[in-house]
Amino acid sequence: MEFPDLGKHCSEKTCKQLDFLPLKCDACKEVFCKDHITYDQHKCTSSYKKDVQVPVCPLCNTPIPVRRGEMPDIVVGAHMDRDCKYDPTQQKQRIFTNKCLKEGCKRKEMMKLVCNQCHGNFCIKHRHPLDHDCKGAGSSISKAGSAAIMRASESNFRPAGSNKRSSNWYLQRNRYKLKCGYEISKTR
Repeated sequence: MEFPDLGKHCSEKTCKQLDFLPLKCDACKEVFCKDHITYDQHKCTSSYKKDVQVPVCPLCNTPIPVRRGEMPDIVVGAHMDRDCKYDPTQQKQRIFTNKCLKEGCKRKEMMKLVCNQCHGNFCIKHRHPLDHDCKGAGSSISKAGSAAIMRASESNFRPAGSNKRSSNWYLQRNRYKLKCGYEISKTR
């Protein structure tokens, strides 16, 4: 053998392979081959010194600071014994609590959808008075719906062949002129 001092043997008990490019573990300072250099592969007992993950308390979900060299399990256990602000009486509140009052519907919504006539709470599918067979006072059309019907019933269109402008046109023109700062003339 020409170079008897060249290379080192892997420190893993089951391997002991002669490696000419050995790698040194930065946590335990032992020499390993390329197959056993990771902390998990050689079961490094000092890996917690280099592992810089921040543990989170399983009860209160707050990150727990861990100094180098400390075992994270011990620090989290100490936090749970002393500093944990977990309150078992405060469970997560349910988001979907507004149940639909339509018979046979079991849907729940995040926010209340109250009918204007019967003042019942309904899901999105049954929120309109016609969809839940509303028995409330008043008409089954909402204020916005009745306003839309009123606008549609007004004749905003000029009849074919007529050169007369509707009064609505003059109102719109005057509003525009006021908005732009023009002086409005009284003549048509």
